Amino acid sequence: MKKVSIIDYGLCNLYNVSNALEHVGATVDIIDNPNSIKESTHLILPGVGAFKNGMRGLSLRKLIDPIKEHINLQKPFLGICLGMQMMLSKSYEFGEIEGLGVIEGEVKKIPSFSPNGKKHKIPHIGWNRIICKENKILDKSKNYPSMYFVHSYKAECVKKDNVIAYTTYNDLKIPAIISSNNAYGCQFHPEKSGRDGLDILKKFINL
Repeated sequence: MKKVSIIDYGLCNLYNVSNALEHVGATVDIIDNPNSIKESTHLILPGVGAFKNGMRGLSLRKLIDPIKEHINLQKPFLGICLGMQMMLSKSYEFGEIEGLGVIEGEVKKIPSFSPNGKKHKIPHIGWNRIICKENKILDKSKNYPSMYFVHSYKAECVKKDNVIAYTTYNDLKIPAIISSNNAYGCQFHPEKSGRDGLDILKKFINL
């Protein structure tokens, strides 16, 4: 079985992610200290809530530098929802807050109106298709039809190559998966996205 570590920093539903990983064949550890991160092969940063609180939770537990070291060593890493957003350089949620800086870019509020002028609800909640590029954790032929999103902010990456899948909300394009080397981030919740979400998790643990 593959051994996967999930980071507990006080802002995540750990057990949905843990159960999904076990379902696809992983052995799971829930960790909250720097030494455990150094010993991890596959690392997952889940999360819900505000960016500022998430970064504070990581900082208080002295987890920021070990996470960056894990990623710099090109060990497999997956950020989910808030965990994905914290991979970027900074966020403008409740002020300007510095992120992990794994991928150059910013996290900004989803505008209330789409480019065609249609008003849409914030937060963006619901099931959306993602359009993807071929990648180690994706099957391009699928264009996964039903991934579960719930978020009010979206990633804006400086380099287009860092976006390997996107979804649309009305006609607004939203990054759905970002990546750099062996570090990945999903804006949606793969653990809540049925068979296709489990397929992505399975490909991740097999990296």
